[in-house]
Amino acid sequence: MAMPKKMQLTTEQVFPNGAFVVGEVEPVRDYDAPAPPKGVLRPQKRDQETGLMVWTVPVLDADPEAKKNQKTVNVKILSATQPVPPANSSGMPFVPVEFKDLEVGYYVKTEGDFSRIEWTFMSRGMSEPEGARKPAAGNGGASSSKQAA
Repeated sequence: MAMPKKMQLTTEQVFPNGAFVVGEVEPVRDYDAPAPPKGVLRPQKRDQETGLMVWTVPVLDADPEAKKNQKTVNVKILSATQPVPPANSSGMPFVPVEFKDLEVGYYVKTEGDFSRIEWTFMSRGMSEPEGARKPAAGNGGASSSKQAA
């Protein structure tokens, strides 16, 4: 059976207990581009398919069963301008977020004699979660598959 390298999922499927912005949106640097002169930053990476600039934001996965090293993931956002997280009206120190057109991909990361599946998250934007959306019950959805890696 052939598995697709990328899958379209919703924020609720990937983060059934909620997703929260926990840091700044930053540009992703293009390390495939020729090295610039000393003291000059590398150019910002552009998506090969769309030509849009690639940004990254750290996101807390509120899954209480997520392993320590899986609590925070980076979500890449494709946008012509720097994305701005939604306003924080939650009263919490973290900003609840929902991602537009969330795409999840995977690759095999090899370190020495060991290999494991790593997940990548790509979006076309972020916004405040709609309405009083409730997290999915139980431990289902893509959140549990992230832990299996």
